[in-house]
Amino acid sequence: MVPPRAVVSADEIHAYLVRLLNDSLRRPGMYGDEGALILLYDHLLFAEGQPDAWREAAEVLRERGACTATGAQGVYRELIRGGDQFGMASVHTEFAHRRGWLQPDRVLDARAHEALLGRVRQWAAEDRVWADVTAEFGPPSVLLGGTNPRYGKTLGYIGEDPERPIVFFHLWNGNPDADAPSWPPTYPEPLLWAVRFGDGPFRESFTFTPRGQRLQPSSPSF
Repeated sequence: MVPPRAVVSADEIHAYLVRLLNDSLRRPGMYGDEGALILLYDHLLFAEGQPDAWREAAEVLRERGACTATGAQGVYRELIRGGDQFGMASVHTEFAHRRGWLQPDRVLDARAHEALLGRVRQWAAEDRVWADVTAEFGPPSVLLGGTNPRYGKTLGYIGEDPERPIVFFHLWNGNPDADAPSWPPTYPEPLLWAVRFGDGPFRESFTFTPRGQRLQPSSPSF
């Protein structure tokens, strides 16, 4: 007979799932991409006694145009050549933040965050690269992706007020002549293709850089 085993508490299980979700948001490809994030929601929301919360949030995302039958990833495939798994993760980062699950590495004070919101669209109307973003606004609150400049990534900036939007900088590094991910990437560091924030219609929440406009799947290559 197998001896009985001690079982950890519900709080410990919940804390473990929150840590796993934060890891999965930052490196979605290592953990199973969008489907794995939604599976983690199922577990967390069951533990919190609100099993329908993601279904309700997903319906709002569909109404905004941020989610299709193929999830948020499907929307990003229409916005940037080769898609953007870290762009997809940014949509889920917003949900995790609203639920109180997100564990940011840095939080901007209210003044800095409002200043960012006030000027970032004009700033992003010019072509920028990864180093420009961090030089101007400091390290991100959450880095979706790795630190290797050979890969794209998304930087999120969060303020003290949870009701204020996260500002996301979407960065891309690939072959501008290809509609699918390719190797090796073209540029020494990722290019900023768009800034996104806000809860309105999804496509209207983007400010595309000039390069980002040319990197849309329907646009001619460079």
